[in-house]
Amino acid sequence: MEAAVTLAGVDDWPEPVERVAAVLRARGIDARLEEFPEGTPTAAAAARAVGCDAAEIVKSLVFVCDGRAVLALVPGDLRADATKVAAAAGAGYARTARPEEVVAATGFEPGAVAPFPAPNVARVLIERGLLEWELVWAGAGSETHMLGISPIDLARITQGEIVDIVEA
Repeated sequence: MEAAVTLAGVDDWPEPVERVAAVLRARGIDARLEEFPEGTPTAAAAARAVGCDAAEIVKSLVFVCDGRAVLALVPGDLRADATKVAAAAGAGYARTARPEEVVAATGFEPGAVAPFPAPNVARVLIERGLLEWELVWAGAGSETHMLGISPIDLARITQGEIVDIVEA
């Protein structure tokens, strides 16, 4: 089955964005990839660029939990709670990954992390609140590309576990 990956405004995709698109096509996921030349370096900037609420932006955060990389997907208007991330990952501790650990775990540069493919991530944790939306927007491999996808498809493609991992 060929997915309806929609590309808006770009003729050539940078290699990291093509990796994201290739997964979507292979899995038959309907999604939208868009370029925002002004950049989307923060959740607030991404929300402005896309024209949505910050809660509809997915922050893809890498944590190191007992020495393993864990990807935490949280709404753009909230902060991940490291203690909750550790508990959800079944780990004794969780800390934010350093830039080189982010690249090693995901293949993406910090600030451009897509939720997939993440070849060296042990687990993906998805904050339950993201399921409230019909469509969420995540980084797509570069600081100017975003991925619009249903949260159910996001959970399916990442094999993510639905958990509560944000600060109260």
